[in-house]
Amino acid sequence: MTGDANAARPAPVGSGGQRPALPRRVFVTGASGFIGRAIQARYRGLGAEVCGVDLRPDAGWDVVAGDLGEAGAWQAHAKGADLFVHAAAVVSNVAPPELYRRVSVGGARRALDAAIAGGARRFVHLSSCGAYGWHRPPDADERTPITVLSGNSYQDAKAASEHPVLAAHAAGEIACTIVRPSDVYGPGSRPWVLIPLEMLRRGLFFLPARGQGVFAPVYVDDLVDGIVLAAGLEAGSGQIFNLLGVAPARAADFFSYHQRWAGRSGKPRSFSTPVALRIAGAVATLSRLAGKPSEASRETMLMLCKEHVPSMEKARRVLGYEPQVDLAEGMRRTEVWLREQGLLPG
Repeated sequence: MTGDANAARPAPVGSGGQRPALPRRVFVTGASGFIGRAIQARYRGLGAEVCGVDLRPDAGWDVVAGDLGEAGAWQAHAKGADLFVHAAAVVSNVAPPELYRRVSVGGARRALDAAIAGGARRFVHLSSCGAYGWHRPPDADERTPITVLSGNSYQDAKAASEHPVLAAHAAGEIACTIVRPSDVYGPGSRPWVLIPLEMLRRGLFFLPARGQGVFAPVYVDDLVDGIVLAAGLEAGSGQIFNLLGVAPARAADFFSYHQRWAGRSGKPRSFSTPVALRIAGAVATLSRLAGKPSEASRETMLMLCKEHVPSMEKARRVLGYEPQVDLAEGMRRTEVWLREQGLLPG
């Protein structure tokens, strides 16, 4: 449903009325994932050929199988794409550290090699606002130092993955752009829709900071608008952009939608942060012993008790980026998708 709606959206208009250049052919890593498929759908809707790589092939989208942790035949599939969008990453707070190093960090260089060999003119790398770490200052912007020592493997890997991209641009290997999305949600979102809903149904979901942590939701179609602008405007070359949604929200308000979808009233359970961290630590230990790691980890708790969101002033000023879908509308669309997929009662 969202793929269709996303594909039907016209190309966004940039700052000063500039229209982003549209590529003839686009290659996307992580092409079958939540964000990767949304990128493919938008560019296909704008008339571009799309192709890509994921762990499993998908002939309907010209996606070949490949592991970004290793060089391989998948890299040759990028030949002829003038835009290369690197969306693949390990999206978890509990994956083994070696997996982040091999895929999220090492995969960036292998993606660059494929883009350069294939003749791409622009390389867009999806990092994350998580690269600022847990203790970000108010209104952190693209000049704010990022972290590689937070202790959270996801955040540290996202920060480290930017280095080969910036180095490639500085060396003149290929024109690069980095985008840092905030908390991307919408139909198909695993971390911010499917996992919380399942945990609520099992009675395992809870929030730190009494639910008052600041969340920065960005609806996936708005994020793709920002990517199209960053990739297609010359002003985006060599730049980093934070891409956020219409407005921040308290975690309790964001997840109250999931609470209702799970058939519960009110807001999700919440605790003080010290108590939530102790509970999450115990859950993580029991989950490891059972051989089923849970995302209800200390790292997730720390992500959900942040006090500030980054600034997106630069994306507004340089790109003309302006998100359109507020939380109520984004959750309405997400609920429609959940019902269409049979994940909620009809």
